[in-house]
Amino acid sequence: MSQQQSDRITVYADYVCPFCYLGRQSLAQYQDSREEELEIDWHPFDLRSQKRNPDGTIDHSVDDGKDEEYFEQAKQNVRQLAEKYDAEMVQELVKDVDSLSAQVVSYYVKEHYPYETWLDFDTSIYEALWQDGEDIGDEDVLVELAEDAGIDAEEVRSALDDENLREEVRQRFTEAQQQGVTGVPTFAYDGYGARGAVPPEQLRRLVEGT
Repeated sequence: MSQQQSDRITVYADYVCPFCYLGRQSLAQYQDSREEELEIDWHPFDLRSQKRNPDGTIDHSVDDGKDEEYFEQAKQNVRQLAEKYDAEMVQELVKDVDSLSAQVVSYYVKEHYPYETWLDFDTSIYEALWQDGEDIGDEDVLVELAEDAGIDAEEVRSALDDENLREEVRQRFTEAQQQGVTGVPTFAYDGYGARGAVPPEQLRRLVEGT
């Protein structure tokens, strides 16, 4: 295995997924126990792909099989994990926020800016949504977060208007599904994987085999 591979963990995630946020809290705790940084190779994933209209908007009337009992159980699971990982959260679930624009911008930043810049921006998106309750589907919110990370505002607006870029991101969603990713977060390392907001010790086993 190459040095590049050994220092990188692949993470499939969607910003509106609370377990993705919690999974990143777990990953951060595992990172703190390491001597060397484990770089995150983020791959976008659209949890709401089956509910999108041709123009990309979400059709909330589509039945995805998730009833109130499902959401109540999910909220309970989120609360338990938030306490376990000492994660700050102002909400357990978000149904009315669309992450597509955030994923488009994040993908652009990942492709055109240094890793640390992308990581700062990526982290700020999660914090804006889950810690501050902001609408990360709002262009002005994304521009402000990007500028705070040192990213040019006009580049962000151009990225959001770029239909070719949006199509490329949609292709990444399809590729993830073709590779067997059915839910997020999914962590992958050296041919092995773990799905869900798994604890730091499980991430250690995934990466280090111990």
